Amino acid sequence: MSKVIICANQKGGVAKTTTTINVGIGLARLGKKVLIIDNDPQGSLTEALGYQQPDELDVTLSNIMEWVLNEDDFDLDAGILHHQEEVDLLPANIELAGVETSLIGIMSSETVLKDYIEMIGDRYDYIVTDCSPNLGQLTLNALVAADEIIIPVQPAYLPIKGLQQLLKTISRVKRKMNPKLHVMGILLTMVDYRTNYANDIIDVVYNAYAKDIHIFENVIPMSVRAAEMPAAGVSIYTHDGKGKVAKAYEQLVEEVVSHE
Repeated sequence: MSKVIICANQKGGVAKTTTTINVGIGLARLGKKVLIIDNDPQGSLTEALGYQQPDELDVTLSNIMEWVLNEDDFDLDAGILHHQEEVDLLPANIELAGVETSLIGIMSSETVLKDYIEMIGDRYDYIVTDCSPNLGQLTLNALVAADEIIIPVQPAYLPIKGLQQLLKTISRVKRKMNPKLHVMGILLTMVDYRTNYANDIIDVVYNAYAKDIHIFENVIPMSVRAAEMPAAGVSIYTHDGKGKVAKAYEQLVEEVVSHE
């Protein structure tokens, strides 16, 4: 079975999607079979991998989750798109928001994504999932399905403040629904070491969490080239392969593989 890694943080704008893409494609560059799942109704990851009109796609994660929930028979290849950088993608669009609403109050609704991943898990070495910037039903599904969590955090006050609530949710899911769930680490993203503020916040993160949670040695620096990546429809390795962000993600992927 594949190892399931999710990128989660209920705060938006912390490079969750960018990290999901570059970890997934980075693993594929090492010869791993990888599926990337867009578990966010905004469809940002789907757009960032070149599908600029996600609402026009025939089959997305919303269809898959409905079929699994209703115990329908379906083709396991349905909805899966192949990206030029040798990863598969299960896309998402705004219809996923309706599915999230329909999951509320339904028995075992938190296991829908897990059930699907168990159906396709033997096809891949890794399944890497992007999460919504909240702690709703879709993120809960991802937490229940996951083996490991990468928590991208921007060194700023609000993302750090929200980290505690996320960790409480992870602890509750681990205790009640998914005992194998493990935080692989906190990943500092969009870091600008030129500012004293960023350095102060990084110190706060280390002082508050390093004793209990791994903090990745590699940080993702602030970069204009990385910000351009979603419009290009490719990973940072293709968009700016010799840049500092590509190097940082390559080193991060090495850390991820070392957890095998």
